[in-house]
Amino acid sequence: MASPSRRLQTKPVITCFKSVLLIYTFIFWYAMFLTLIFLVELVAAIVGFVFRHEIKNSFKNNYDKALKQYNATGDYRSDAVDKIQNTLHCCGVTDYRDWKDTNYYSEKGFPKSCCKLEGCSPQRDADKVNNEGCFIKVMTIIESEMGVVAGISFGVACFQLIGISLAYCLSRAITNNQYEIV
Repeated sequence: MASPSRRLQTKPVITCFKSVLLIYTFIFWYAMFLTLIFLVELVAAIVGFVFRHEIKNSFKNNYDKALKQYNATGDYRSDAVDKIQNTLHCCGVTDYRDWKDTNYYSEKGFPKSCCKLEGCSPQRDADKVNNEGCFIKVMTIIESEMGVVAGISFGVACFQLIGISLAYCLSRAITNNQYEIV
């Protein structure tokens, strides 16, 4: 047990701490804010799961549109197409024949990002380009990484729920005047 003089030294600190914590509304609103963020994350996860097929279709349509507007001048769509094709070693949306419907192919042939080997210039030679389409590869990667994303999201949600419950408990303890000098 602490000596009486030690208790007198801690009394101002505890009193100050208690007066700050008596404004429980801040803690309550913090818990409400965490709850709101948790609900937004939950709704986003449910919407993403329910509309995953529409997301796939939207990606496929946008990637097809980016191929048709490809010009190799460095705009963001062309850079994205090149980056995907270089990284995943793929060509076109479903396969390399998708390029044949584009203006770029009619002018210059296949882009260099479709090449199987570095430093090639395929022009119209289909043997030098990757045969596999990018859509299937991107969807395979996304689906294979969903477990990791779901695990991390679940972990974050658990910590948020713990934070919410502790904030509510602290708020109730303060309002019930359970915070007394020990």
